[in-house]
Amino acid sequence: MEKLSAGTAANQRGFVEDRDAATLRHMHELHAADLWRYVYSLTRDTYQAEDIVQETLLRAWNSPDLLRERAEAVRGWLFTVARNLVIDQARSARSRHEKSSDLLPENPAGDHAERVFDEILIRDALATLSQAHRQVVVLAYYGARSTHDIAAELDIAEGTVKSRLHYGMRALKLALQERGVTR
Repeated sequence: MEKLSAGTAANQRGFVEDRDAATLRHMHELHAADLWRYVYSLTRDTYQAEDIVQETLLRAWNSPDLLRERAEAVRGWLFTVARNLVIDQARSARSRHEKSSDLLPENPAGDHAERVFDEILIRDALATLSQAHRQVVVLAYYGARSTHDIAAELDIAEGTVKSRLHYGMRALKLALQERGVTR
């Protein structure tokens, strides 16, 4: 007899679960669209609105007594829960630090370690040059100055600037090769 009563209890439980699922489906059909529009009007975020509506309906499903209430009471409960979820999410640390975006960045930020390493290598190699060669190379390549402007600024002949630039770059290339730079 115990097996029969246990089976009957399982059948009744299955019937109640089916009825509750049907009621929940009906509640979703009645309220989900209006609930989504309400939440979207508060958040202006499609994904956040979908998440909050889903969480609201999940909470309704976890509140079986709610399924036995009048439709108007259920609707009010759903909108109140959704509003409270919006408020909770706005107050959360995640909302203060994370912003969602439908657009991906056009130029994702890369790793700057290689650039920093290159700068250190070049600075170290530049230190091996004589003061006169280093000054001309830095003005030409980092200052983007012409040989005429460098000559005027340093009060030397333009041919001297060209010569120092040539020999300075040659010495810089050798210094970089000694440090393992092959490009």
